[in-house]
Amino acid sequence: MTMWVFGYGSLLWNPGFPVAESAMAVLRGYHRSFCMRSIHHRGTEENPGLVLALDAAEATCTGLALRVPDANADETLAYLRERELVSSAYLERMLEVELADGRRVTSVTYVVDPDHVQYCGSLPLEEQAQIIARSHGGRGPNSEYLYNTAQHLTEMGIEDAELQWLSARVRDLLA
Repeated sequence: MTMWVFGYGSLLWNPGFPVAESAMAVLRGYHRSFCMRSIHHRGTEENPGLVLALDAAEATCTGLALRVPDANADETLAYLRERELVSSAYLERMLEVELADGRRVTSVTYVVDPDHVQYCGSLPLEEQAQIIARSHGGRGPNSEYLYNTAQHLTEMGIEDAELQWLSARVRDLLA
């Protein structure tokens, strides 16, 4: 069976696994949001950062569907579980996405668990900016995560007004 992974945040610019094909894709019923506190990768338990997650909503999220070479499927799934399920704040789901060419594929998708202690949906944008500007974790500054994701979305032609605003605001805060 062909394995697809839906990327909407750092998987856009740092998948960490072999990719045989990538295609713009739309996921219905979720939106990309800084709604998860990061205590490992972009923050610490003492000073949590924020990372993007898919939060259930009457919305759509445009990202990338990444097809994994068949020979790498098992090791890729193990890698993703180690990376994404480090604190159980994400839930692994098999969700249908629609590719730009009209194909529909089922993809491994990580969505936020709204009942998890790290969930923080609906934070005001200014509060998000303040947190991102001051946080740093095992994979580097929280601001770097924001900038890389916003830049890649722009390069892909995906408009995300909140990420653009946050990028500008965090740059101002760090200037």
